[in-house]
Amino acid sequence: MLEAVTGKTPEKPPGVLMIHGLGGTQYDLGSMHKVLKNAGFVTHSLTLPGHGTVPEDLLGVRAEDWIEAVRKLYREIEAQHDVLHICGMCMGALLATQLAKEERHVKGRLVALAPPIFLDGWATPWYAALRGLLYWSPALRHRMRIEEEEPFGIKNELVRSIVKAKFKRGEAFHYRWVPLHCVQQVDRLRKMVMAGLDRIECPTLVCHAREDELTSLRSAEYLQREIGPAKTTVVALENSYHMICVDNDRELVASSMLRHFGVDPAMALRRPRRGARTEEKQMSQNEVLKVAQEYYGALVNQQFEPLLKLFASEVVWHQPGSHQLAGDYSGRSELITLFSKLMELSGGTFRFIDASAVMASDQLAAATLRFSATRAGRQIDAGALSVLRLSGGKVAEVWHFPRDPAAENEFWGGSAPKRDEAASAAPAPSVLAAPAPAIDLDSGDLAARFERAAAALRMLPQQPDNDTLLRLYAFYKQGSAGNVRGERPGMMDLVGRAKYDAWAKLDGTPGDDARKQYVALVKSLMTRRP
Repeated sequence: MLEAVTGKTPEKPPGVLMIHGLGGTQYDLGSMHKVLKNAGFVTHSLTLPGHGTVPEDLLGVRAEDWIEAVRKLYREIEAQHDVLHICGMCMGALLATQLAKEERHVKGRLVALAPPIFLDGWATPWYAALRGLLYWSPALRHRMRIEEEEPFGIKNELVRSIVKAKFKRGEAFHYRWVPLHCVQQVDRLRKMVMAGLDRIECPTLVCHAREDELTSLRSAEYLQREIGPAKTTVVALENSYHMICVDNDRELVASSMLRHFGVDPAMALRRPRRGARTEEKQMSQNEVLKVAQEYYGALVNQQFEPLLKLFASEVVWHQPGSHQLAGDYSGRSELITLFSKLMELSGGTFRFIDASAVMASDQLAAATLRFSATRAGRQIDAGALSVLRLSGGKVAEVWHFPRDPAAENEFWGGSAPKRDEAASAAPAPSVLAAPAPAIDLDSGDLAARFERAAAALRMLPQQPDNDTLLRLYAFYKQGSAGNVRGERPGMMDLVGRAKYDAWAKLDGTPGDDARKQYVALVKSLMTRRP
């Protein structure tokens, strides 16, 4: 991959040192290891002291122990590469930054993903600022637990449901809690990192969600200011919470990282060709039928976690049509994107109602599907023929053939994206201090202007104030999903409650009126001077 980009083969392969967060594992970084390996990088990782076993093992571990473990691995692998980059997520981002500073790292670049320089996200309770008083008590530091709670740093409801299921089963992908002692060590690490950031010499990328519930965008702004604006690029993500490598903006994170490392994302994230085949592993007809029945059962019951486990890692889903969901989706990560988009566009109403006439022949299985959804006041109740190709006990390829393509095209609207150019066609990130983009919100039909306005909002050089954000949210939800639904969030969910109330004020407003007001408000923000 790098040979294709640079025109030459390096003497030693480029490497990336990747560091996970507090209480976590490499799951924190999602598919980033795979993305980098596909792009030609050698990735190195470690399990930080006190991690990978039980939370009690974190007791007695100090910030210096984490720093030393990272430094030791860095010095072990440094000679193996002509180019070595450093990347960390959450606390791992603090460790990566401290490492780059202490080692005067110039052999590669630095990536800080959701760095918690400040613990001031929207879900941080007001009394968290008093935690320093608790540190004086050794008994409290060791006995008090900080529980991992919803939303688990994840905005995507489908991914969040998978994480909840993993926690329920007790899987060791992330600690369910950490002792207060660890929070104290993170606070100590934060102070270490904040001192002398101007000593960092390598180009730095910071990816940070605007809605991060743990740490606000102020953390990214601080790093950019202290390391130096000329050396630091900040990408503000608009559709994720803290766990940005597994949330809605994961592809944008991957493409931003690849660009920072000098690789063309369109090449590195290139999808398998339509119908591409891996080495076949034959299954008996009964085996094919059994997997197909499990698959369709999970699909109808919306059991997404067992459903995703039935897919091969390189699965390809073919979605024909000329609407905004049409195209080829490659890999489990893209299928999460597809299912999430189905739920988002339908306001959570999309359902596979039934799967009948499940048949199996050779390595193929098929069934007749029926599904329903509501979108912008319109309803659809339609059918489709689903065909699966299986290999090695997994679903390797899926074809979804709608019975009424015209009805699906009209219902979902928009135009089909070019999946093979997903990386380059993805909405541009909000880069701090970037000029406002020129997007036409005057021409075309209302639906097209509405979609363009949503894209333009993500690229504003300055975030609107909270009142304006609530108005934008309300207009968008009313215009895309109709009247508010569900229960009003409780008093402890202040953000969710404010969003709900703003949406509820528009109850009864026609969808077209809400969309027009949304476009007008975005247009006014685009023309506003910083």
